[in-house]
Amino acid sequence: MASVTTTTASLPFVNYKMQGPPPPVEKVPFSVIKEFDLVDEKKTAIREVALPKPKEKRLICKGCNEHENATLAYFQDRGIKDRNALATIMGNIRQESTFVPNICEGGARTSYQGCRWGGYGLIQWTSANRYHGLGEFAKKYGGSPSSLETQLRYLTTEVQWQRIVDRMKTPGKSIDRYMNYAYSWIGWGHHGARTSYAYDYANRLITVEV
Repeated sequence: MASVTTTTASLPFVNYKMQGPPPPVEKVPFSVIKEFDLVDEKKTAIREVALPKPKEKRLICKGCNEHENATLAYFQDRGIKDRNALATIMGNIRQESTFVPNICEGGARTSYQGCRWGGYGLIQWTSANRYHGLGEFAKKYGGSPSSLETQLRYLTTEVQWQRIVDRMKTPGKSIDRYMNYAYSWIGWGHHGARTSYAYDYANRLITVEV
């Protein structure tokens, strides 16, 4: 059998120049990627940098318990800033309940449902519409009607509070003047030591920066 000799000349001719342009480069050159990364990093840094939060002056109660200071903070957050106004609110709540939210008139500690007569809670809600209003508020918005948080939230939605809130937000008045406003809010039958408590709180409130 004759041998077959294959030479380069016998291979089919392929014109590589006629195959079209080279395939597109799928990746951006490293230097370009780096350039855009740097731009993005710079933009990200600008977005993430925030100005330092300015310090705020607040009143805290020296020697007060957790419920007292939580109540004080709550009313400040809602625009009551005057020392005497805050002290008046605190004095009234102390007279009514000593800041015990699950207290029934007479001193018994019980649940909302367990208070069968008299007032209940922080400001001793007594009338049927105000007492039942607390329960309905808790049912609608969540939370226990026997808790401090729920009662504070309910308190500031009541029409009795809404009638005096602008006056309590007005600074520069005496404790006695704020106490007159507070009467139309709580409607107490017995004044007790609420004014004395208010003056005591006014002396214990100190200004801090937070």
